[in-house]
Amino acid sequence: MEIAQVEAFLAVGTFGGFRRAADALRVTQPAISARIKALEGSLGVTLFERGRTGLALSPAGRALRPHAEQLLHAVALARQAVHDLRPATGGALTIAAALSICTYLLPDVLKRFQAAHPRTLITVRSGHSREVLEMVLGGEAELGLARSLHHPEVETVSLRDDPLVLVAAPRSAVARGRRARLEEVAAQPLILFDRGSSDWTLSHGLFRRAGLVPNVVLEVESIEAAKRMVERGIGLAFLPLLAVGREIARRRLVAVDVRDAEPLRRSLDVIHPRQRPLSAQGQALLRTLRAAVARTAPARAGRPRR
Repeated sequence: MEIAQVEAFLAVGTFGGFRRAADALRVTQPAISARIKALEGSLGVTLFERGRTGLALSPAGRALRPHAEQLLHAVALARQAVHDLRPATGGALTIAAALSICTYLLPDVLKRFQAAHPRTLITVRSGHSREVLEMVLGGEAELGLARSLHHPEVETVSLRDDPLVLVAAPRSAVARGRRARLEEVAAQPLILFDRGSSDWTLSHGLFRRAGLVPNVVLEVESIEAAKRMVERGIGLAFLPLLAVGREIARRRLVAVDVRDAEPLRRSLDVIHPRQRPLSAQGQALLRTLRAAVARTAPARAGRPRR
């Protein structure tokens, strides 16, 4: 039994097919087929069977799967143990993060991290949540930071809530009452940002589910642009609390409670692959993230979600 064969077995079981497993492991489909055939030959069993819904694990495959996962985890731990014995160079760490997290959370976090780990080279890549997930799954980043992001192949650690809140300029009529019905909000000038993002979908869906058509007067590409437009009284916007907490505290923006609509809840999450243990640098950054978030808001959860 070879490690590559075990990796192929788990990939086929996870993705439900040889082609998608080959794409995930970045090898050819014949190579995946050959590895599975060799593994079945060495064990003397059939690991997959075809049913009405497609390829599925056979009884032998289901029995093997937990042991295969433990085996790959042990291999990853062994590699990490050897890596940690190398001469200390500070190492390198690549992380992927949603655009708003890069802007509003990471600068302070990385400043603290680099003060404690000055020899670690950090690379930050940004994108939407889906792109963050792809970078982590593809091994392009060790850690990912996004919102409400879950996938069977990653561990998700939720750091805190980061809901979308409705904000208005302090002198606006809506801000004076600090409360409004969704119908009243829909009639006000509304600013949306980053069309196609999860934030855009959440805020737009709030009106759609209520059968309302919002009075969208402006769409911009970034949260920062939307914030500046709201401050100048152009309209209202649903923005992440992480991005507007400082302005609300300084009374440059006012949070408005939409009393007849469900809260737009999201969590600020850290993800990393289940099959690869975090490096010493990754573990240190996760500790720094937890400490930084604990200083700015009550921690929502600290245990991995499965």
